Amino acid sequence: MKSFNEKEKKLNEVLNKLSNLSLENPQITSSIEELNNHKNQLEIEKNEIENKYLLLKEDYENLKSRLEELKEKQLFEKKKESKFAEKIDELNQETDILLEEVDKWQM
Repeated sequence: MKSFNEKEKKLNEVLNKLSNLSLENPQITSSIEELNNHKNQLEIEKNEIENKYLLLKEDYENLKSRLEELKEKQLFEKKKESKFAEKIDELNQETDILLEEVDKWQM
């Protein structure tokens, strides 16, 4: 019976030690915290980059639109120049005809 009591006593001691044993590993907990902090920082950076991307995309669209407007304006100006050149040619031809008529009358 003595052995039974000793075994029971030892078993109780082991149970006490086990109940006092912490199942958490401080190193793992620290690593998890560190990883969570890093994850949060990466999410913040990701959000900042996404916002910058959206701003750049908006700027790109605005510049693209402005470029199209400038191209259209340039095309319109070229057409105006072409019409102006045609009018000058017509006036030159009319002037030549008038000069020929004047020369005829002077003779």
